[in-house]
Amino acid sequence: MTGTQLSPPAQDRQLVWPASENGVLRAPIVEPDERAARRTLRTQIARLERDLSDAFVTAFGMGGLDQPEPVAGEPRLLDLGELELVRDRLAERLHAARAQIAERADEQEDKRLQLERMLLDPGAYRNTRIPCRELGDPGCGVWQVKPRLGLIGMLMGWWQVKLSSGCPLPGGRARSAARSASKFSKAGPRGSHLAAAARFIP
Repeated sequence: MTGTQLSPPAQDRQLVWPASENGVLRAPIVEPDERAARRTLRTQIARLERDLSDAFVTAFGMGGLDQPEPVAGEPRLLDLGELELVRDRLAERLHAARAQIAERADEQEDKRLQLERMLLDPGAYRNTRIPCRELGDPGCGVWQVKPRLGLIGMLMGWWQVKLSSGCPLPGGRARSAARSASKFSKAGPRGSHLAAAARFIP
């Protein structure tokens, strides 16, 4: 896996001298030290968790990463095989996270290039919309190619790129319609008709 090199757990070795037979001493048997192996695995797991945390922070502005499914279990001491399984799963998640970040970075770069072309030639991208979140920018704004002066600009071919806030109003459209109706009701008899129409805005 690129960027993260995992090595097998180091194991201190202890020499165990078996009992001799007929006065002949056998060759020593080498037994691994489990504590050293655990220490190496825990170090690798801690490094992978740090790298994975950095990946989550990097991807936050890109829409975040997929969350792993929760695993139910009771606290207990994992053996070497289970520690190796935890390490390998973290390595797989880190590899997938980095691949997803790279893919989204390429998509954002393509959107930025498209926005630059829109600004240079708005008429070639009529009614094209690019949300700011697709550019990696915060907020709910939208870049959109719209005609100048409404219908007249559309007929004359006068197009421009505008950035709208795109953020929903507090309370939604119903509250906005009620506020408009209240404003029109203060405008006299003619305003009362407009207020009635505003209440029926879908």
